[in-house]
Amino acid sequence: MSDEQRLSVFKTYKLYVGGKFPRSESGRVYEVTDSKGKWLANAPQSSRKDARDAVVAARKAFGGWSGATAYNRGQVLYRVAEMLEGRRDQFVREVADAEGLSKSKAAAVVDATIDRWVWYAGWTDKIAQVIGGGNPVAGPFFNLSSPEPTGVVAVVAPQESSFLGLVSVLAPVIATGNTAVVVASEKAPLPALSLAEVLATSDVPGGVVNILSGATAEIAKPLAAHQDVNAIDLAGAGEELAKELEIAAADNLKRVLRPQPVDYFAAPGTDRMTAFLETKTVWHPTGSLGASGSSY
Repeated sequence: MSDEQRLSVFKTYKLYVGGKFPRSESGRVYEVTDSKGKWLANAPQSSRKDARDAVVAARKAFGGWSGATAYNRGQVLYRVAEMLEGRRDQFVREVADAEGLSKSKAAAVVDATIDRWVWYAGWTDKIAQVIGGGNPVAGPFFNLSSPEPTGVVAVVAPQESSFLGLVSVLAPVIATGNTAVVVASEKAPLPALSLAEVLATSDVPGGVVNILSGATAEIAKPLAAHQDVNAIDLAGAGEELAKELEIAAADNLKRVLRPQPVDYFAAPGTDRMTAFLETKTVWHPTGSLGASGSSY
């Protein structure tokens, strides 16, 4: 055996668009460093074209994903959690580097993230019963309200919580049948780009989740103005950028979830699921013709 020191194989991080792993259309990369300034990797720096390509992929995938049964979506999300559990050690290292955490604290973040996936996987076939159902009306009618996904959702992921925060804003979007274009944390994109590798091998159809890295403002602005994006979550946008994005989003009446202080370790509730659901209400005769009680 040679005494020469073995050279490590450096990982090439790529975008995740339409179920594939392209380099940025621009050919650009930027340096990602840890909390102490040590170089970790070169991440792709997405362009406006990458953002548009991701929207096209998300729209193409929307019909199949929103049309799948809620139970099936839950199975797919649970499979993501299984795969994350199998790659737990890798994510612990990446989160520790990204957020300057000790190994034990990073492990707690990763465990909470996996549990968060399982939590949303369990909600896929229950949310309709919680926020939908029969409405009491005065008249011989059934009046039924049912939630439906909004469509393509742009997600500006949290900047500081590179993994737990990311999953906390992404999972509710896709659990309810939407498709997503995610702008990863600018300074700590590596956990998000590694998550893409898990999504690609865990039955999530290509295009349901698209993950872009780079300058948050450069990617988010064309997404906020895009006419085929139906909603945007501004979780990771600063105050000034959030205002710009909200103004751009108003052009086609996008749903906007404004940034707010969030404890990502706390139980999330249903707010992020209901934020990107529409409600369809259907009226149908009950068969009663009048007050006398006669019927068909």
